[in-house]
Amino acid sequence: MAEELKSLDDLKSAVSGVEAAGETTVSINREPVRDAQGRSYATGKRKDAVARVWVKPGTGKITVNGKEMKAYFARPVLQLIVNQPFGVAGVEGEFDVYATVVGGGLSGQAGAVKHGISKALQVYEPALRPALKAAGFLTRDSRVVERKKFGKRKARRSFQFSKR
Repeated sequence: MAEELKSLDDLKSAVSGVEAAGETTVSINREPVRDAQGRSYATGKRKDAVARVWVKPGTGKITVNGKEMKAYFARPVLQLIVNQPFGVAGVEGEFDVYATVVGGGLSGQAGAVKHGISKALQVYEPALRPALKAAGFLTRDSRVVERKKFGKRKARRSFQFSKR
């Protein structure tokens, strides 16, 4: 009977992921995912923009919709947003990025590329996940523009009231 209880305790601890001593034993070992060309792929989203991103080892060249990043995202703020994942992961200048973006405006597209790069880096090298996760780059920013309602000037703004 004591052996059954011990094995039952072992079974319970295995299901809960905790050893009898109280240490956690469950750890997810992620494997790098790369295609035949040595690239990793991910999709990034922000507002209405959707970015398809491929990451491979290289010299740090970023291409968006067939143009260089500096030509596509002319504003320095947008360039900074796109480069953030590399700085946080500590791999600046080590990866080439090819991205195609559709929808939204430039700001949303920059956010989508940033999200896609973060996810692709994490798929390429799972060891980078904790840094990217802590910075919040793997979470999709779900804020979108609220729709316009009928009888309103904008989504919530009413027409100006005139008493006379």
